[in-house]
Formats: sequence, structure tokens, C-alpha cells
Amino acid sequence: MGEFELIDRFFTRKARQALVGIGDDCAVWMPSPGHQLAFSADMLVEGRHFLSTVTPRHLGHKALAVNLSDLAACGATPRAFLLSLSLPRVDEAWLSGFSEGLFDLADAQSCELIGGDTTQGPLNIAITVIGEVPSGQAILRSGARPGDDVYVSGHLGDARLALEAFRGDISLPQVTFDLARRRMETPTPRLALGVSLRGLANAMVDISDGLLGDLGHVLKSSGVGARIDLPSVETLMLATASWDCPRDCLLRCVLSGGDDYELLFTASPAHRDQIQAAALATLTPVSRIGVITSDPALLVLTEDGQTLNSTYHSFDHFASR
Repeated sequence: MGEFELIDRFFTRKARQALVGIGDDCAVWMPSPGHQLAFSADMLVEGRHFLSTVTPRHLGHKALAVNLSDLAACGATPRAFLLSLSLPRVDEAWLSGFSEGLFDLADAQSCELIGGDTTQGPLNIAITVIGEVPSGQAILRSGARPGDDVYVSGHLGDARLALEAFRGDISLPQVTFDLARRRMETPTPRLALGVSLRGLANAMVDISDGLLGDLGHVLKSSGVGARIDLPSVETLMLATASWDCPRDCLLRCVLSGGDDYELLFTASPAHRDQIQAAALATLTPVSRIGVITSDPALLVLTEDGQTLNSTYHSFDHFASR
């Protein structure tokens, strides 16, 4: 099978919203009146971002999900995406599963594939997503204010727990491993919550590299600090319901594990009721875990008010781990 037959068979679809879609030198898109476009790009490299044990269908889902999570963090609605795919060889069964997982999520979010590229080489998946947000309503990292509450959506740490099990660093009961593996391989982009937080959240980021690291990006962009309540964070790992996680492992996974693709955001205490209403309306758990401070330090406080001496470092593509 050649390159263009591969594209036609597994990825070409009739344009729905795009003025021009797959098959031309460029796609052409007309944004909705009164909206700005939001763009984000992510690359997944085998051995760095995913394991060879992941099913093609789950990989297709995750490749798009991690990009959609960035749109969620901006409060944007997905519209379209571009896919660049490097393959070591043409494997029709793999391509069928990958494209099914990709398009199942794309269709669920009304996000259409409008172009991209394919080549032969090490397995590498690069996606650029395009979203829309009403003009002036994009939620950025730079808006956190002293006194804001700090929130996270969903659950933290389970994806890292699965990775540690795959590495052989820990042994998990099967039910716990299966749950953690689902969290690692099929994350849920919190798009509905992100949209509902327009006008409520002052700053937002998706948690891809770990809670402390991604919160640090917000603090640096906003010129503020934060106090995080450790007991509020320790309860956020789903796996603890079926397994007694050692404390150091729990803290490592929850504070710096990464691959969570949850939303971390700040908002005025005056919006607490509205935020809980948004969480209920979008069926997304939301937890208040701390407060933004004018002092630019990031402090994690234990139950007795002591500062945790953190040695938990978030993911860095160019650092050994």
C-alpha cells in the first residue's frame, strides 16, 4: 500500500465545516463571527510518550485527547485538527485501530481532520488542533490573582502509577492496574468544563507534566505564588480505593506524575457556587486544593501546617528521570 492509498483508506473524509479539507495543498477554514482561533500542537513519540504495549485504538484516542486538553485549558471549543504521522511500515490492522480510536473521539467532539502528512520512519504522531473561543474570552495562564482559590478537575496520579507498574517499580492488584492503565492510555479531555469556566476562571492550564510543575507555569506567568493543601491533594488518586498506596509513591504520582490531562484553574472565592454548578452540569468532579498568594513561593502544606520539603519534580523532555 502506498502513501496516498493509505491516506484515502484510513484518514480521508468529506469536509463538513472546513471550506477545503484533505486533498489540497492547504485546508481552508472560516472562523465563526465574533470568535478567535486557538491553536495547539503536541507530539507523541514511542518510548517517550507511550509504550509499545498500548493498543492502536487507545493510542489514536490519546493522540487527539492530549491536544484537545490544551483547548479545554483555554476555554475553547474544538473545530478541526491536522495529523502528521511517521510510520515504520504500513500495518493495515494497526492503522485501522488507530484511525478508529482517533475518529471516535473526533466525532464525539465535532472536531474534523482537515489535513496533515505521512512519512516512513520511527513511530511518531504529531497533531495540531484548532479551536474557537468568543473574542476576548480565552482563559490564559497569566490571570491568577492573590486570593484566588486553586482547583483541579477529576483525579491525579493514576497514569503515573500505571507507568511505574509497567516499569516494574511497583506491583499492583489487577483491578488497580487496569484502572490506572485506562487513565494513562485513554485520558478524558475536560472540554465541557473548560467552556463552562469562561468568565469564572482567572487562569487555567492542563496538567500534562505534573501538578506542581504545571501550577508553577501559572504562577510564573501570573507573577504570584500559591499555598497547596496536601490533605486535599492526597485524596485525588482513584487507585487508592482498591490499593493501599505507599505514601512516597502516592505523593510522587499525585504531585509530579503527569499524563493526567485534568484542568488546574484559579478563580475568585466569590465564584465558588458557580464553579460547583459548572462541575455538576458537566459531570466533572472539581476539588479546591489551595489559594493564590502575593508571595511568589509555591508551598505545599501538610495537615499540621508544616511545609512539605518537596523533591518531586515534574516531567521535562530534556532531563533524565
